[in-house]
Amino acid sequence: MITSEKTIELEDQYGAHNYHPLPVVLAKGEGVHVWDPEGNQYYDFLSAYSAVNQGHCHPKINKALTEQANTLSLTSRAFYNNVLGEYEKYVTEYFGFDKVLPMNTGAEGVETAIKICRKWAYEKKGIPEEQAQIIVLENNFHGRTTTVISFSNDPDARKNFGPYTPGFIKIPYNDTEALEEALQKPNVAGVLAEPIQGEAGVVVPDDDYIRKSAELCRKNNVLFIADEIQTGIARTGSLLAVCGDCTCQGHCEQQATYTKPDILILGKALSGGAYPVSAVLADDEIMEVIRPGQHGSTYGGNPLACKVAIAALEVVKDEKLAQNARKLGKIFRDEMQKLVEEFDLFVKVRGKGLLNAVVINDSPDSKTAWKFCVALKDNGLLAKPTHGNIIRFAPPLVMTEDQLMDCVEIIRKTVLEFDK
Repeated sequence: MITSEKTIELEDQYGAHNYHPLPVVLAKGEGVHVWDPEGNQYYDFLSAYSAVNQGHCHPKINKALTEQANTLSLTSRAFYNNVLGEYEKYVTEYFGFDKVLPMNTGAEGVETAIKICRKWAYEKKGIPEEQAQIIVLENNFHGRTTTVISFSNDPDARKNFGPYTPGFIKIPYNDTEALEEALQKPNVAGVLAEPIQGEAGVVVPDDDYIRKSAELCRKNNVLFIADEIQTGIARTGSLLAVCGDCTCQGHCEQQATYTKPDILILGKALSGGAYPVSAVLADDEIMEVIRPGQHGSTYGGNPLACKVAIAALEVVKDEKLAQNARKLGKIFRDEMQKLVEEFDLFVKVRGKGLLNAVVINDSPDSKTAWKFCVALKDNGLLAKPTHGNIIRFAPPLVMTEDQLMDCVEIIRKTVLEFDK
Protein backbone atom coordinates (compact mmCIF):
# COMPACT_ATOMS: atom_id res chain seq x y z
CA MET A 1 0.00 0.00 0.00
CA ILE A 2 1.20 3.52 -0.78
CA THR A 3 2.70 5.33 2.22
CA SER A 4 1.30 8.43 3.88
CA GLU A 5 4.33 10.45 2.83
CA LYS A 6 3.96 9.42 -0.82
CA THR A 7 0.22 10.10 -0.82
CA ILE A 8 0.72 13.64 0.44
CA GLU A 9 3.48 14.17 -2.12
CA LEU A 10 1.22 13.03 -4.99
CA GLU A 11 -1.70 15.23 -3.90
CA ASP A 12 0.59 18.21 -3.59
CA GLN A 13 2.03 17.67 -7.07
CA TYR A 14 -1.05 16.70 -9.07
CA GLY A 15 -4.04 18.08 -7.18
CA ALA A 16 -5.39 21.62 -7.10
CA HIS A 17 -4.49 23.26 -3.80
CA ASN A 18 -8.06 24.13 -2.80
CA TYR A 19 -7.81 22.42 0.61
CA HIS A 20 -5.32 22.54 3.47
CA PRO A 21 -5.69 19.09 5.07
CA LEU A 22 -4.38 18.04 8.43
CA PRO A 23 -1.16 16.03 7.83
CA VAL A 24 -2.74 12.61 8.12
CA VAL A 25 -3.67 10.11 5.39
CA LEU A 26 -6.72 7.89 5.92
CA ALA A 27 -6.88 4.46 4.33
CA LYS A 28 -9.58 2.60 6.28
CA GLY A 29 -12.60 3.37 8.42
CA GLU A 30 -15.00 1.49 10.67
CA GLY A 31 -17.51 3.00 13.06
CA VAL A 32 -15.87 5.89 14.94
CA HIS A 33 -12.33 4.92 13.93
CA VAL A 34 -10.09 5.52 10.93
CA TRP A 35 -6.61 4.19 10.16
CA ASP A 36 -3.68 5.51 8.14
CA PRO A 37 -1.69 3.32 5.68
CA GLU A 38 0.83 2.54 8.40
CA GLY A 39 -1.90 1.09 10.64
CA ASN A 40 -2.18 3.91 13.17
CA GLN A 41 -5.73 4.21 14.58
CA TYR A 42 -7.55 7.48 15.21
CA TYR A 43 -10.90 8.61 16.55
CA ASP A 44 -12.69 10.61 13.85
CA PHE A 45 -14.05 13.80 15.41
CA LEU A 46 -15.05 15.48 12.15
CA SER A 47 -17.23 12.79 10.53
CA ALA A 48 -16.61 14.23 7.06
CA TYR A 49 -18.31 17.45 8.18
CA SER A 50 -21.23 15.40 9.58
CA ALA A 51 -21.70 13.24 6.48
CA VAL A 52 -20.70 10.11 8.42
CA ASN A 53 -23.21 10.37 11.27
CA GLN A 54 -23.92 6.63 11.01
CA GLY A 55 -20.21 5.78 11.33
CA HIS A 56 -17.69 4.67 8.73
CA CYS A 57 -18.64 1.73 6.52
CA HIS A 58 -21.91 0.95 8.27
CA PRO A 59 -22.75 -2.64 7.23
CA LYS A 60 -26.43 -1.95 6.51
CA ILE A 61 -25.64 1.05 4.30
CA ASN A 62 -22.81 -0.79 2.55
CA LYS A 63 -25.09 -3.77 1.90
CA ALA A 64 -27.71 -1.51 0.28
CA LEU A 65 -24.97 0.15 -1.78
CA THR A 66 -23.38 -3.04 -3.09
CA GLU A 67 -26.63 -4.87 -3.78
CA GLN A 68 -28.05 -1.99 -5.80
CA ALA A 69 -24.71 -1.34 -7.53
CA ASN A 70 -24.80 -4.92 -8.78
CA THR A 71 -28.37 -4.47 -10.03
CA LEU A 72 -28.80 -0.98 -11.53
CA SER A 73 -26.91 2.20 -10.66
CA LEU A 74 -28.08 4.91 -13.08
CA THR A 75 -30.87 5.46 -15.58
CA SER A 76 -31.12 9.28 -15.62
CA ARG A 77 -34.58 10.79 -15.22
CA ALA A 78 -35.34 10.20 -18.90
CA PHE A 79 -36.97 6.99 -17.63
CA TYR A 80 -38.64 5.82 -14.44
CA ASN A 81 -36.60 3.53 -12.20
CA ASN A 82 -38.05 1.04 -9.77
CA VAL A 83 -36.50 2.56 -6.63
CA LEU A 84 -37.11 6.32 -6.86
CA GLY A 85 -40.82 6.22 -6.05
CA GLU A 86 -40.18 4.00 -3.02
CA TYR A 87 -37.52 6.44 -1.79
CA GLU A 88 -39.68 9.50 -2.42
CA LYS A 89 -42.52 8.02 -0.37
CA TYR A 90 -40.13 7.01 2.41
CA VAL A 91 -38.26 10.31 2.72
CA THR A 92 -41.35 12.55 2.49
CA GLU A 93 -43.17 10.55 5.17
CA TYR A 94 -40.01 10.45 7.30
CA PHE A 95 -39.72 14.25 7.38
CA GLY A 96 -43.40 15.15 6.96
CA PHE A 97 -43.55 16.83 3.53
CA ASP A 98 -45.63 16.26 0.40
CA LYS A 99 -42.84 16.23 -2.17
CA VAL A 100 -39.09 15.81 -2.57
CA LEU A 101 -36.77 16.95 -5.34
CA PRO A 102 -33.72 14.65 -5.27
CA MET A 103 -30.24 15.99 -5.99
CA ASN A 104 -26.67 14.88 -5.25
CA THR A 105 -24.61 17.41 -3.28
CA GLY A 106 -25.46 19.90 -0.56
CA ALA A 107 -24.58 22.89 -2.74
CA GLU A 108 -26.93 21.57 -5.43
CA GLY A 109 -29.63 21.33 -2.79
CA VAL A 110 -29.15 24.98 -1.81
CA GLU A 111 -29.21 26.12 -5.44
CA THR A 112 -32.38 24.07 -5.98
CA ALA A 113 -34.09 25.64 -2.97
CA ILE A 114 -33.18 29.14 -4.17
CA LYS A 115 -34.65 28.41 -7.61
CA ILE A 116 -37.86 26.96 -6.13
CA CYS A 117 -38.24 29.95 -3.81
CA ARG A 118 -37.81 32.46 -6.63
CA LYS A 119 -40.23 30.63 -8.92
CA TRP A 120 -42.82 30.43 -6.13
CA ALA A 121 -42.38 34.17 -5.57
CA TYR A 122 -43.18 34.99 -9.19
CA GLU A 123 -45.95 32.47 -9.78
CA LYS A 124 -47.65 32.34 -6.36
CA LYS A 125 -46.82 35.54 -4.48
CA GLY A 126 -46.87 37.84 -7.50
CA ILE A 127 -43.44 39.40 -7.16
CA PRO A 128 -42.34 40.92 -10.51
CA GLU A 129 -40.04 38.59 -12.43
CA GLU A 130 -36.32 38.95 -11.64
CA GLN A 131 -37.08 41.16 -8.61
CA ALA A 132 -37.22 38.50 -5.87
CA GLN A 133 -35.00 39.02 -2.84
CA ILE A 134 -33.88 36.28 -0.43
CA ILE A 135 -32.73 37.21 3.06
CA VAL A 136 -29.51 35.48 4.15
CA LEU A 137 -27.52 35.62 7.37
CA GLU A 138 -24.05 36.93 8.07
CA ASN A 139 -21.28 34.33 8.44
CA ASN A 140 -23.40 31.76 6.63
CA PHE A 141 -22.02 28.74 4.83
CA HIS A 142 -24.20 27.14 2.15
CA GLY A 143 -21.54 25.89 -0.27
CA ARG A 144 -19.17 27.43 -2.78
CA THR A 145 -21.14 27.83 -6.00
CA THR A 146 -21.10 31.23 -7.71
CA THR A 147 -24.55 32.09 -6.38
CA VAL A 148 -23.75 31.08 -2.80
CA ILE A 149 -20.43 32.90 -2.55
CA SER A 150 -22.22 36.02 -3.74
CA PHE A 151 -23.65 36.36 -0.22
CA SER A 152 -20.72 34.91 1.73
CA ASN A 153 -18.67 36.81 4.32
CA ASP A 154 -15.63 34.59 3.79
CA PRO A 155 -13.03 36.46 1.73
CA ASP A 156 -11.28 33.21 0.74
CA ALA A 157 -14.51 31.86 -0.73
CA ARG A 158 -15.52 35.13 -2.36
CA LYS A 159 -12.57 37.25 -3.51
CA ASN A 160 -11.79 37.26 -7.26
CA PHE A 161 -14.72 35.01 -8.16
CA GLY A 162 -17.11 37.81 -9.21
CA PRO A 163 -19.20 39.22 -10.75
CA TYR A 164 -21.63 38.14 -8.06
CA THR A 165 -25.24 37.07 -8.25
CA PRO A 166 -27.74 39.73 -7.10
CA GLY A 167 -30.98 39.16 -5.24
CA PHE A 168 -29.89 38.72 -1.62
CA ILE A 169 -30.28 40.81 1.53
CA LYS A 170 -27.75 40.06 4.28
CA ILE A 171 -28.62 40.61 7.94
CA PRO A 172 -27.05 39.56 11.28
CA TYR A 173 -27.60 36.02 12.55
CA ASN A 174 -29.70 35.47 15.69
CA ASP A 175 -31.35 38.90 15.41
CA THR A 176 -35.12 38.75 14.97
CA GLU A 177 -35.41 42.54 15.05
CA ALA A 178 -33.11 42.80 12.04
CA LEU A 179 -35.15 40.07 10.33
CA GLU A 180 -38.44 41.82 11.03
CA GLU A 181 -37.04 45.03 9.55
CA ALA A 182 -35.64 43.25 6.47
CA LEU A 183 -38.97 41.55 5.83
CA GLN A 184 -40.50 44.97 5.22
CA LYS A 185 -38.27 45.52 2.19
CA PRO A 186 -39.95 45.07 -1.21
CA ASN A 187 -40.12 41.75 -3.04
CA VAL A 188 -38.84 39.48 -0.28
CA ALA A 189 -39.45 35.86 -1.27
CA GLY A 190 -37.61 33.81 1.35
CA VAL A 191 -35.23 33.53 4.28
CA LEU A 192 -32.36 31.04 4.02
CA ALA A 193 -30.97 29.97 7.40
CA GLU A 194 -28.77 27.40 9.08
CA PRO A 195 -30.44 26.48 12.40
CA ILE A 196 -26.90 26.31 13.82
CA GLN A 197 -24.03 27.88 11.91
CA GLY A 198 -21.53 25.03 11.65
CA GLU A 199 -18.71 26.40 9.51
CA ALA A 200 -18.84 29.72 11.36
CA GLY A 201 -17.74 27.88 14.50
CA VAL A 202 -20.85 26.03 15.75
CA VAL A 203 -22.75 29.21 16.56
CA VAL A 204 -25.96 28.27 18.39
CA PRO A 205 -28.71 30.91 18.31
CA ASP A 206 -31.20 31.74 21.06
CA ASP A 207 -33.64 28.94 21.80
CA ASP A 208 -36.57 30.78 20.21
CA TYR A 209 -34.72 32.28 17.22
CA ILE A 210 -35.72 29.69 14.63
CA ARG A 211 -39.33 29.56 15.81
CA LYS A 212 -39.66 33.34 15.78
CA SER A 213 -37.98 33.58 12.38
CA ALA A 214 -40.42 31.09 10.87
CA GLU A 215 -43.37 32.90 12.44
CA LEU A 216 -42.22 36.22 10.99
CA CYS A 217 -41.88 34.58 7.59
CA ARG A 218 -45.41 33.19 7.74
CA LYS A 219 -46.78 36.54 8.87
CA ASN A 220 -45.20 38.21 5.83
CA ASN A 221 -45.96 35.46 3.28
CA VAL A 222 -42.26 34.64 2.91
CA LEU A 223 -40.78 31.13 2.66
CA PHE A 224 -38.60 29.93 5.53
CA ILE A 225 -35.81 27.75 4.07
CA ALA A 226 -33.84 25.59 6.51
CA ASP A 227 -30.39 24.43 5.41
CA GLU A 228 -30.00 21.27 7.51
CA ILE A 229 -27.24 19.77 5.37
CA GLN A 230 -24.85 19.69 8.33
CA THR A 231 -27.21 20.00 11.30
CA GLY A 232 -29.82 17.48 10.16
CA ILE A 233 -30.12 13.68 10.39
CA ALA A 234 -29.75 13.49 14.21
CA ARG A 235 -26.49 15.47 14.52
CA THR A 236 -27.79 18.00 17.06
CA GLY A 237 -29.68 15.53 19.24
CA SER A 238 -32.95 15.63 17.33
CA LEU A 239 -33.84 14.44 13.84
CA LEU A 240 -33.53 18.03 12.60
CA ALA A 241 -32.14 21.05 14.42
CA VAL A 242 -35.49 22.79 13.80
CA CYS A 243 -37.13 20.00 15.83
CA GLY A 244 -35.82 21.59 19.02
CA ASP A 245 -35.95 18.95 21.75
CA CYS A 246 -37.96 16.42 19.76
CA THR A 247 -36.34 13.16 18.58
CA CYS A 248 -39.26 11.77 16.58
CA GLN A 249 -39.39 11.70 12.80
CA GLY A 250 -39.82 15.39 12.25
CA HIS A 251 -43.50 15.67 11.35
CA CYS A 252 -44.87 16.16 14.88
CA GLU A 253 -46.50 19.55 14.45
CA GLN A 254 -48.13 19.08 17.86
CA GLN A 255 -44.70 19.38 19.48
CA ALA A 256 -44.16 22.95 20.65
CA THR A 257 -40.45 22.72 19.88
CA TYR A 258 -40.83 21.73 16.22
CA THR A 259 -40.66 24.47 13.58
CA LYS A 260 -41.56 23.09 10.17
CA PRO A 261 -39.72 24.96 7.43
CA ASP A 262 -41.42 25.75 4.13
CA ILE A 263 -38.40 24.27 2.31
CA LEU A 264 -35.99 21.79 3.90
CA ILE A 265 -32.53 21.09 2.44
CA LEU A 266 -30.76 17.83 3.36
CA GLY A 267 -27.46 16.27 2.32
CA LYS A 268 -24.32 14.79 3.88
CA ALA A 269 -25.62 12.15 6.36
CA LEU A 270 -28.65 11.50 4.15
CA SER A 271 -26.34 8.88 2.63
CA GLY A 272 -24.31 7.96 5.70
CA GLY A 273 -21.20 9.07 3.84
CA ALA A 274 -21.46 6.26 1.30
CA TYR A 275 -22.58 8.13 -1.83
CA PRO A 276 -23.54 11.76 -2.62
CA VAL A 277 -27.25 12.29 -1.90
CA SER A 278 -29.10 15.52 -1.24
CA ALA A 279 -32.76 16.43 -1.18
CA VAL A 280 -35.06 19.43 -1.13
CA LEU A 281 -38.44 18.88 0.52
CA ALA A 282 -41.55 21.07 0.42
CA ASP A 283 -45.32 20.73 0.35
CA ASP A 284 -47.37 20.66 -2.85
CA GLU A 285 -48.27 24.36 -2.91
CA ILE A 286 -44.58 25.21 -3.20
CA MET A 287 -43.12 22.27 -5.10
CA GLU A 288 -45.75 22.33 -7.85
CA VAL A 289 -44.09 25.39 -9.42
CA ILE A 290 -41.37 23.07 -10.79
CA ARG A 291 -42.45 21.47 -14.06
CA PRO A 292 -40.76 19.20 -16.63
CA GLY A 293 -37.55 20.63 -18.07
CA GLN A 294 -37.21 23.42 -15.50
CA HIS A 295 -34.76 21.75 -13.12
CA GLY A 296 -32.97 18.43 -12.88
CA SER A 297 -29.82 16.37 -12.64
CA THR A 298 -28.55 13.33 -14.52
CA TYR A 299 -27.68 11.61 -11.24
CA GLY A 300 -30.41 13.09 -9.03
CA GLY A 301 -32.77 10.33 -7.90
CA ASN A 302 -30.63 7.49 -9.26
CA PRO A 303 -31.49 4.05 -7.82
CA LEU A 304 -28.14 3.65 -6.09
CA ALA A 305 -28.57 6.91 -4.18
CA CYS A 306 -32.17 6.08 -3.30
CA LYS A 307 -31.36 2.69 -1.78
CA VAL A 308 -28.43 4.13 0.16
CA ALA A 309 -30.54 7.00 1.55
CA ILE A 310 -33.31 4.69 2.71
CA ALA A 311 -30.78 2.52 4.54
CA ALA A 312 -29.06 5.56 6.05
CA LEU A 313 -32.33 6.91 7.44
CA GLU A 314 -33.34 3.50 8.76
CA VAL A 315 -30.07 3.32 10.69
CA VAL A 316 -30.76 6.71 12.29
CA LYS A 317 -34.16 5.57 13.49
CA ASP A 318 -33.36 1.95 14.42
CA GLU A 319 -30.19 2.80 16.34
CA LYS A 320 -31.72 5.87 18.03
CA LEU A 321 -28.86 8.08 16.94
CA ALA A 322 -30.62 11.34 17.80
CA GLN A 323 -31.10 10.20 21.38
CA ASN A 324 -27.48 9.07 21.59
CA ALA A 325 -26.24 12.39 20.18
CA ARG A 326 -28.25 14.31 22.75
CA LYS A 327 -27.01 12.23 25.68
CA LEU A 328 -23.33 12.17 24.65
CA GLY A 329 -23.35 15.81 23.60
CA LYS A 330 -24.28 16.96 27.08
CA ILE A 331 -21.56 14.77 28.59
CA PHE A 332 -18.98 16.11 26.15
CA ARG A 333 -19.84 19.77 26.77
CA ASP A 334 -19.74 19.21 30.53
CA GLU A 335 -16.28 17.64 30.22
CA MET A 336 -15.00 20.41 27.95
CA GLN A 337 -16.34 23.01 30.38
CA LYS A 338 -14.15 21.45 33.07
CA LEU A 339 -11.16 22.06 30.81
CA VAL A 340 -12.27 25.65 30.22
CA GLU A 341 -12.35 26.20 33.98
CA GLU A 342 -9.08 24.37 34.68
CA PHE A 343 -6.84 25.61 31.85
CA ASP A 344 -6.25 28.84 29.95
CA LEU A 345 -6.10 27.20 26.52
CA PHE A 346 -9.88 26.83 26.08
CA VAL A 347 -12.06 29.86 26.76
CA LYS A 348 -15.48 28.62 25.69
CA VAL A 349 -17.39 25.51 24.68
CA ARG A 350 -20.66 25.57 22.75
CA GLY A 351 -22.85 23.30 20.69
CA LYS A 352 -25.83 21.02 20.62
CA GLY A 353 -25.98 17.26 20.44
CA LEU A 354 -22.71 16.02 18.97
CA LEU A 355 -22.04 19.21 17.01
CA ASN A 356 -19.72 21.11 19.34
CA ALA A 357 -16.79 23.49 19.34
CA VAL A 358 -14.22 24.95 21.69
CA VAL A 359 -12.79 28.43 21.32
CA ILE A 360 -9.03 28.63 21.70
CA ASN A 361 -7.50 31.41 23.79
CA ASP A 362 -5.76 33.14 20.89
CA SER A 363 -6.63 35.35 17.94
CA PRO A 364 -8.34 33.96 14.82
CA ASP A 365 -5.16 34.79 12.91
CA SER A 366 -3.00 32.60 15.14
CA LYS A 367 -1.90 29.04 14.39
CA THR A 368 -2.70 27.80 17.90
CA ALA A 369 -5.85 25.87 16.98
CA TRP A 370 -4.08 24.25 14.02
CA LYS A 371 -1.11 23.22 16.17
CA PHE A 372 -3.45 21.82 18.81
CA CYS A 373 -5.25 19.72 16.18
CA VAL A 374 -1.88 18.36 15.00
CA ALA A 375 -1.10 17.48 18.62
CA LEU A 376 -4.50 15.78 18.95
CA LYS A 377 -3.71 13.79 15.81
CA ASP A 378 -0.44 12.64 17.33
CA ASN A 379 -2.44 11.39 20.33
CA GLY A 380 -5.01 9.54 18.19
CA LEU A 381 -7.91 11.98 17.65
CA LEU A 382 -8.73 13.89 14.46
CA ALA A 383 -10.40 17.30 14.53
CA LYS A 384 -10.03 20.43 12.42
CA PRO A 385 -10.01 24.18 13.13
CA THR A 386 -12.62 26.47 11.65
CA HIS A 387 -12.42 30.26 11.58
CA GLY A 388 -8.89 30.32 12.94
CA ASN A 389 -9.22 29.83 16.68
CA ILE A 390 -12.20 27.48 16.87
CA ILE A 391 -12.03 23.68 16.86
CA ARG A 392 -15.12 21.73 15.82
CA PHE A 393 -15.74 18.38 17.53
CA ALA A 394 -18.29 16.21 15.70
CA PRO A 395 -17.77 12.44 16.02
CA PRO A 396 -19.99 9.82 14.38
CA LEU A 397 -23.26 9.42 16.27
CA VAL A 398 -22.68 5.68 16.80
CA MET A 399 -20.04 6.53 19.42
CA THR A 400 -20.45 4.90 22.85
CA GLU A 401 -20.09 6.66 26.17
CA ASP A 402 -16.91 4.69 26.92
CA GLN A 403 -15.41 5.78 23.59
CA LEU A 404 -16.42 9.37 24.25
CA MET A 405 -14.72 9.37 27.64
CA ASP A 406 -11.62 7.86 26.04
CA CYS A 407 -11.64 10.83 23.65
CA VAL A 408 -12.11 13.27 26.52
CA GLU A 409 -8.98 11.82 28.10
CA ILE A 410 -7.07 12.27 24.82
CA ILE A 411 -8.14 15.92 24.67
CA ARG A 412 -7.22 16.46 28.31
CA LYS A 413 -3.83 14.78 27.81
CA THR A 414 -3.16 16.98 24.80
CA VAL A 415 -4.04 20.12 26.73
CA LEU A 416 -1.64 19.11 29.49
CA GLU A 417 1.17 18.49 27.01
CA PHE A 418 0.49 21.40 24.68
CA ASP A 419 2.84 24.34 24.40
CA LYS A 420 1.51 26.94 21.98
